[in-house]
Amino acid sequence: MAVPSYAGPVERIWYYAYRIICAAIFFFLIAPILVIIPLSFNAEPYFTFTPEMLALKPSAFSLRWYADIVNNEQWLHSIKNSFIIGFAATILATAFGTVAALGLSRAELPFKRMLMAVLISPMIVPLIISAAAMFFFYSAPFGSDYALTHTFAGVILAHAALGTPFVVITVTATLVGFDRNLIRASNSLGADSVTTFFKVIMPLILPGVISGALFAFVTSFDEVVVVLFMAGFEQRTIPRQMWAGIREQISPTILAVATLLICLSTVLLATIELLRRRNERLRGVTY
Repeated sequence: MAVPSYAGPVERIWYYAYRIICAAIFFFLIAPILVIIPLSFNAEPYFTFTPEMLALKPSAFSLRWYADIVNNEQWLHSIKNSFIIGFAATILATAFGTVAALGLSRAELPFKRMLMAVLISPMIVPLIISAAAMFFFYSAPFGSDYALTHTFAGVILAHAALGTPFVVITVTATLVGFDRNLIRASNSLGADSVTTFFKVIMPLILPGVISGALFAFVTSFDEVVVVLFMAGFEQRTIPRQMWAGIREQISPTILAVATLLICLSTVLLATIELLRRRNERLRGVTY
């Protein structure tokens, strides 16, 4: 969009200055991430660009660090744990968050704002506080024989608690403007509550549910603070393995894993954006 012909000198200066500022902010946010990608193909065990890489010599680039992921038992173990914990936590967070959002959408529900604040509190409270609280709570809630720390169940429950607010927010946003006459019509035709939910409500809120589930999965997959408190060696995830690699044995394999995580996050965010646009089309929202 060009500068309007009637724009004055100050408006023209601001027009170009605004775009320069936006480009600078974009570069500031994205550049550290983009630097990781070429470094992950470094043939040498360095975290910096070698003269050969800067000269774009083919011999300076290699897939050795990606191969190290496949050949390293610790990385494979961490990848498997991340997917197991991520999928399990996503299922729980999606179920809890969807039910909570449906309850909050009822006009007759008392203390709605207070309940909403409680449900999204894991997003507001500093993560280190949440992690410490979960550690002490799960250590011995009903005695030492039932401690959930250093177990898959404990890590999954902790990640589900962190992911539920995202599901609540996305599903609640989807339910804005939801026509409850559809539920009354379904009930009047003899459908029970379960049939009404799966045949009437779920198809309309499905984009919001999937978006919330993807957010919950990304939250669990990338989370490291709670894992540091809750997980043992058997529950070590990819972020926990990256943390250990930085502190114990510095290897560019970390850069290769980070690049793969960037690609995965990009795909998930693109999927979320497509679902958001589909949801807006279903609701008749246009720009």
